[in-house]
Amino acid sequence: MAGSTLAAMTLYPMFANLNGRRVLVVGGGSVAERKIAALRKTGARIEVGAPRVTPRIARWVAAAEVSHRCGEFEDTWLQGVWLVVAATGNRSVNQRIASASGQRQLLVNVVDDAGLSTFQVPAVVDRHPLTIAISTSGAAPMLARLVRERIESLFDLSLGPLASLAERYRERIRRRFPDSRKRRRFLEHLFRGKVAEQMRCNQALLAERTLKRSLRDTNLQRKRGSVVLVGAGPGDPGLLTLNALRAINEADVVLHDGLVSAEVLELVRRDATLVEVGKRGGGAHTPQEDIHALMREHVLAGHRVVRLKGGDPFVFGRGGEELEFLREHRIDYEVVPGISAAIACAAYAGIPLTHRDHAQAVAFATAQCRTPGADPDWSSLARQNQTLAIYMGVSGIARTQHLLIAHGRDPNTPVALIENGSRPEQRVICGMLCELSRLAAAHSLQSPSLLIVGEVAGLANRLHWYGQAPLTGAPASSADRRAA
Repeated sequence: MAGSTLAAMTLYPMFANLNGRRVLVVGGGSVAERKIAALRKTGARIEVGAPRVTPRIARWVAAAEVSHRCGEFEDTWLQGVWLVVAATGNRSVNQRIASASGQRQLLVNVVDDAGLSTFQVPAVVDRHPLTIAISTSGAAPMLARLVRERIESLFDLSLGPLASLAERYRERIRRRFPDSRKRRRFLEHLFRGKVAEQMRCNQALLAERTLKRSLRDTNLQRKRGSVVLVGAGPGDPGLLTLNALRAINEADVVLHDGLVSAEVLELVRRDATLVEVGKRGGGAHTPQEDIHALMREHVLAGHRVVRLKGGDPFVFGRGGEELEFLREHRIDYEVVPGISAAIACAAYAGIPLTHRDHAQAVAFATAQCRTPGADPDWSSLARQNQTLAIYMGVSGIARTQHLLIAHGRDPNTPVALIENGSRPEQRVICGMLCELSRLAAAHSLQSPSLLIVGEVAGLANRLHWYGQAPLTGAPASSADRRAA
């Protein structure tokens, strides 16, 4: 069968039970090793036929996990075999294996040769016992692997233990709900509700107790929702964690800060309700009490709420205050940390926060204080040989400059202002502490911006890699540009 014909066909998806059954892998190289590694998980009786095998295969043979037929392929090797994999790298040998297998009505996979194969090995997302297989019918195996990478990010590792829990209670669930419609409703509640949430929090025993209570409960309607506190990072959607992506894809309601980028919001489930609860410095501002009230309102309506915050919710994100509120009102919650702006923006500007030659410590501070006059310890922040990262400092930048110098920081200390860090419009402005406020004004610095103070800031000119090169000094005037 021609490869193009096979690719045009619709293959029948099938999960084969190979436990205790003989499977032959012909070939002893690295490709055969990968095939055997996958087959070992199935409980199959694996035989490898080849004159030589890799050291890893040899170890499996020595441990009696795989048997070895030493030599060139012979038709007699196929006696009593259920499945065949040809991984010799020699097309003429592979053709002979495929032909001999076909005569015996055996399914055969010839690696990288769809035309000779009667079954395809899919790309697999493994959440045992949940398995997700992706196939392009042999047309583009690399595309299948790329799709698998995308799917990997969407399915939490807790799905495997959740599936195992459901398997253990399958008969009890069937006896409790003989009506198939009620059973489907219960299982949907199981896989989307509190049991699944507790599994994600690594609370397997609690999840099992919750399942038992649910089996006794006559009212299966979800009475209350829950909240997931999610860090969205500084803007680049590629910096979202897998757990963050999973949470925003499962959310019914997303309460997001104004600093969460449009690109991140594009990843939210299409039918979810988006509510901006502005936290942009100097701009629109939603009182914290109103945010608390919104979370509680949607939870009482049975919604799964994601509180989406820029950066990390526990680094100047008021995440602690929100958890205290949720705990006080007995609302179930999870926390998904994000990559903090200081770490991400510095990295995207080519600035290491610590360096053996320049900075042995790093301090994070915010220019926004809840109580007027509740300033940080400026003498501590002004220490030499440490990096200082200041969040939300645009409006008070002149005061920050004055206080650092007044408390002993060298006026010639390098500084870097990072505007829209990690986003396509990122700007990095470099200079010295003594010219900080002038640089910010000359370049019309806007929020969100981060200030880095310390010798490491001077490395941005040499180590930058993302976006435009750092700016230095005041921008040229229109008259200067005309003269040039």
